[in-house]
Amino acid sequence: MKPSYDSSSDAELIALLRDEDHNAFTEIYRRFWDKIFVLAFHRLKDQAEAEEIVQEVFLSLWKRRETLQVQYSLNTYLSTAVKYQIINRQSRNYLKTQSDLSLASLPEQGIDSTQLWFSERELKRQLDYHVEQLPEKCRLVFKLSRELYLSNAEIAQQMGVTEKAVEAHITRALKVLKGKLHFGIPLISYLLSK
Repeated sequence: MKPSYDSSSDAELIALLRDEDHNAFTEIYRRFWDKIFVLAFHRLKDQAEAEEIVQEVFLSLWKRRETLQVQYSLNTYLSTAVKYQIINRQSRNYLKTQSDLSLASLPEQGIDSTQLWFSERELKRQLDYHVEQLPEKCRLVFKLSRELYLSNAEIAQQMGVTEKAVEAHITRALKVLKGKLHFGIPLISYLLSK
């Protein structure tokens, strides 16, 4: 008897997928494409790029089907995979324009782990801690810029300093955070948006 794919649970679909069941893959694709596309589009604000990211995630899912480990749900797994594909893409794009950073310091392919969500939370916790350790004025400027999304001109006006001073504080904060956390500015920016 053929399985009823549309009423199958995540665990059943994963088991079928491991057996190279194309219909199970199609059902996962049908069930989750819209959800993870919305997530990608919300972060990238670019339809074509969001579609590419989603395709990469599903291609990766198919390639890894035999060793797939999903600890929570397919939705959590795929959403996390989308977030990390976006980080990787943004990091690579950033590095292409920054000659002083090394490509070797960032992963080239998508990260695949059931612990990604916990890793992200821990990285965010570390980032928050180190932001709080910045000198007062530097911390305030950094938070106004990266958390409230104020422009340098708005921050300068609000704090009664020059735009150059604002730029210097932001540069100093990013340099300190990069040194303390040992990961790049794109990942710092991504975590600050969480």
